Amino acid sequence: METINYVNTTYHDDIKEDVLSGLTASQKFIPSKYFYDARGSVLFEKICCLPEYYPTRTELSILRDAAPSIMHYFPDGDIVELGAGANWKIRTLLDIVPKNKLSNIRYIPVDVSEAALEASTEELLRIYPGLNMLGIVADFTRHMEMIPCGREKLFVFFGSTLGNFNEDAGDLFLKSVAGSLGEGDRFLLGIDMLKPRDILERAYNDSSGITAEFNKNILNVLNRALEADFDLDHFDHRAVFNMEKERMEMYLQANVDVVAEISSLGLTVKLEEGESILTEVCRKFTKGSVDRMAFNAGLNVTKWFSDPKGWFSLVEMERCNEGRGQR
Repeated sequence: METINYVNTTYHDDIKEDVLSGLTASQKFIPSKYFYDARGSVLFEKICCLPEYYPTRTELSILRDAAPSIMHYFPDGDIVELGAGANWKIRTLLDIVPKNKLSNIRYIPVDVSEAALEASTEELLRIYPGLNMLGIVADFTRHMEMIPCGREKLFVFFGSTLGNFNEDAGDLFLKSVAGSLGEGDRFLLGIDMLKPRDILERAYNDSSGITAEFNKNILNVLNRALEADFDLDHFDHRAVFNMEKERMEMYLQANVDVVAEISSLGLTVKLEEGESILTEVCRKFTKGSVDRMAFNAGLNVTKWFSDPKGWFSLVEMERCNEGRGQR
């Protein structure tokens, strides 16, 4: 498998810029994309198997039912998975492809973590020996133009990762996807739907503490990449539902007064006991909000797949014809 890396040359500059901006803001924050080093990716896979964490198993159940419909009109071309991570979901689509047709498909996983991408694709090569693959180590919010053109494409973006963007960033991302779609290309988007607070908060506060470990690991990333000295024991995991903004919010809350040095930035970070760092937002959606986002991005919803409870959805879209879908 060929792998192209667009991150190595920019990663250190990007994390410096992002962390400096985030930890000097009035509400301190660290972008959630820095969760996914090798250890963070492993921890997230564990989260996906937790009984409280419904999104992964619900999305998989929808995908199993919808896969024949999704793949019916895709005899060949590129399947581009944005934020690939683990390979459970893409396997559901690849299982629909007859073995003698696998060589007609090229799978292009795009992920910021080279280690996670390599582990996932090595397993796929064993399971699907005829499959063509091109791994792209990239930040899909910045490098969409690096995805090869020239073949029919099915873009997939699972896990409701769109919910990690604020509204403006989410709109910009969807517009970049629309701009990457050619005639006949499709975009399959996983969306976590709005539901009662208690269900949401349980999903992000598991009883085994794995989500807390995952949350704190982002400080390990900063310690390693930026020569920082954050003490993970000085922070508690906190995840709450913000009703007004219809989103889950995940924080690292200082349990003592904290003074941390980030040597490569020449920055001293101070937090009083009880002060927090925002590490992730997870917006939840309604059918109306998804339709509006798609329309504003120049996308047209063509199919909608959901579970019986309406907890999660897979939404298939295509680029609107010229002059439609934007305002």
